[in-house]
Amino acid sequence: MESQDNDQEIQQNKEAVKKDAQGLFQSLKTFLVELLDFRSDTDREVTIEHIKADIPFKGATAWILICSIFVASIGLNANSTAVVIGAMLISPLMGPILGIGLSLAINDIDTLKKSLINLATMIVLSLITAFLFFKFFPLGSQETSELLGRTQPDIRDVLIAFFGGLALIIARTKKGTIASVIFGVAIATALMPPLCTAGYSLASGNTAYFLGAMNLFTINTIFIALATFIVLKVLRFPMRKYVNSKKRKRIAQLASLAAIIVMIYPTITFLKVLKESGFESDYSSFVKKEIESNNELWFQNGTPDYKNKEITLYFNGEISEATEVDLRNELKTYENISDFNLIISGNKNRSFDKISDAYDRAIVALDEKGNIISGLQKEIEDLRVVIRELNERHKTLPFSIVSKDAKIRFEDLESFGFSKTLVSEDFSTIDTLDIVTVRWKKTLVDSLETKRNTELRTWLKNKIESDSIFIKIEPNTKEK
Repeated sequence: MESQDNDQEIQQNKEAVKKDAQGLFQSLKTFLVELLDFRSDTDREVTIEHIKADIPFKGATAWILICSIFVASIGLNANSTAVVIGAMLISPLMGPILGIGLSLAINDIDTLKKSLINLATMIVLSLITAFLFFKFFPLGSQETSELLGRTQPDIRDVLIAFFGGLALIIARTKKGTIASVIFGVAIATALMPPLCTAGYSLASGNTAYFLGAMNLFTINTIFIALATFIVLKVLRFPMRKYVNSKKRKRIAQLASLAAIIVMIYPTITFLKVLKESGFESDYSSFVKKEIESNNELWFQNGTPDYKNKEITLYFNGEISEATEVDLRNELKTYENISDFNLIISGNKNRSFDKISDAYDRAIVALDEKGNIISGLQKEIEDLRVVIRELNERHKTLPFSIVSKDAKIRFEDLESFGFSKTLVSEDFSTIDTLDIVTVRWKKTLVDSLETKRNTELRTWLKNKIESDSIFIKIEPNTKEK
């Protein structure tokens, strides 16, 4: 009897715990539903009205777009993130994009046409404005990191556009629109910079940059519109009603077809970008773990070619065959790049031993050159000393005074010249020679001319205090 009572009590305790667990689960479920449910806070009519009101593009909206494009272009050119953010805050590009998502969600073909036309007009006007800026601005040809960052979209850009679009349309549908969320989405999705980069590409003639920038803009546009479409469908926005049932059916089919067509591009783009992101991730991991972590490898850089499935690695120094085999085997362990062809380029003429030998030879050569330079510097200094001593020994000749005295003392003298020259008889020492050039009158006989030369040399030795005097006689035709 006591055993049965114990079993009943245990059973009752189990039932109580089970009820408590169910109650806790139900309370948690209710809490999460109330936390995440935003359908009850949705104002459908006002949301549709506001989205349609932001679609038209004319007048003030056009000028706001032009100004924001100029500001964004200046920010990209100056590589200023703050200026680019300011341009995105004043950009009116979101209106037509939300209009596209709304029209597809409620089967409103007229709104779809209006949204597409206004969006196309905005794109053309933005491209023209950016083109003119970068074409004629004196510093418009500079490629900055802000510009280059908008030429190659990746998986992060797709996710930013989609979740940013979700945040934007949820904020739009809420009673009392959250303006700060709208501004934040405008910054995050970055619709303006790709258009400015495309305008720069047109101005510089870079087709690859243009296609990359327009691809990024298209991704942002489509995924924002896609997020809008999904949220409005989840919130069960009312479909537009047509009086003619055939027209209503035809419009619904056209809207569904447009939605399917629009979905094709983002799906392909997402898969492509996801695949490329996988390539980049595995390549970065391969280089970091298998190459850069190996201190014996002098890795220079690598060039991955995802299109042709090739990876080229450049090394300083010779790469052994065993190392090549090891790298190829390690590459196969990375799922996304396992089938890539690995090309290893090592410089066989720059092995460690050869580089060490070259370094030693360079040091020896530098030492030899240093010794030669030191010797030359000593010789130059010795020459300077010799020249200084010679200058002190042979002062500058007061030529005008000496020449006048010579003419007074030697009446037969017709011309008188003086110069100094450096001479060396043993090619190691240097001396200064005073050269006196004279020409005697034609009437002076030869025997007397010889006597006059001797007298002139003796007189000059005392006059200029020099023992090294050479008298050069200029020829003079004698009268016969």
